[in-house]
Amino acid sequence: MTDSSNDIAVVSLDQPLENIADDLGRSFSEYGFAVIRDHGIPQELIDRAEAKSKEFFALPTEAKMKYKIEGGGGARGYTPFGVEKAKDAEIFDLKEFWHIGRSLPAGHELAEFMAPNIWPEEVDGFRDTFSELYSAFETAGGRVLEAIAIHLGRDPKFFVPTVEDGNSVMRLLHYPPLPEDAPDGAIRAAAHGDINTITLLLGAEEAGLELLTKEGTWKAVDVPEGALVINVGDMLDRLTNSKLRSTTHRVVNPKGEAVRRARFSMPFFLHFRPDYVIETLPECIEEGHESEAPAPISSHEFLLQRLREINLA
Repeated sequence: MTDSSNDIAVVSLDQPLENIADDLGRSFSEYGFAVIRDHGIPQELIDRAEAKSKEFFALPTEAKMKYKIEGGGGARGYTPFGVEKAKDAEIFDLKEFWHIGRSLPAGHELAEFMAPNIWPEEVDGFRDTFSELYSAFETAGGRVLEAIAIHLGRDPKFFVPTVEDGNSVMRLLHYPPLPEDAPDGAIRAAAHGDINTITLLLGAEEAGLELLTKEGTWKAVDVPEGALVINVGDMLDRLTNSKLRSTTHRVVNPKGEAVRRARFSMPFFLHFRPDYVIETLPECIEEGHESEAPAPISSHEFLLQRLREINLA
């Protein structure tokens, strides 16, 4: 099923991708966002992952801090409350999170770019659950990339070698109940764009996620239960010369009784390979404007630039 309109596309992945490619492309061009039903991630796995995430974040602070890796830029393990700031923001976000990345065998050619994962010993089944979810996210993300390739007029498998063994990261997010001593102006996630290729987000059903439209107004992203929110990251924006837009978005603070509730979500930041050179696709460059296309850059160097901007490197 596809809900086609001039609004954010809501599409089912359980159909030929040719049927949804242009709906996704239109939505990514206009809003940078789309919503995916029938994404193939089992509900049982989602429920189990949510339970394990809540179990970890309920641990005492001193237990969680054992897993903060000094000098690691937050790439693996635990990042405590009050660390990450959006680009150009002066106030930290009201969140804490855990990062899980790709596990590579010893001696792999890309091992220098990806630190080993660490796992909390206090939560039984944490490693198995999130290793399974990481793989399921990759499969769903691969399907979305196939649809994007079709929309761009490329072979459906165009993106496969670009993301093989990519530096993708799964984030377990906890936004605690709003603290009374929060700095003035602090919100759960300040306005920002994602660094990566595409982001797949579970747990956005609760109100709060908003995107900035081309007209400069904030638009709430309404998500059916169990659906995935997909948004374009800066790497794909750069590859397509902004034909597919990386849109500024935020998570605003709740109101009323929701102020007393925590919020949990699980975004998967799907990345290109570290050695993939992001060079604007020729079909995305207007004739006579070739010199205006962004300069080629490796995805790893691009990532490092952006991590420095958000206080994680």
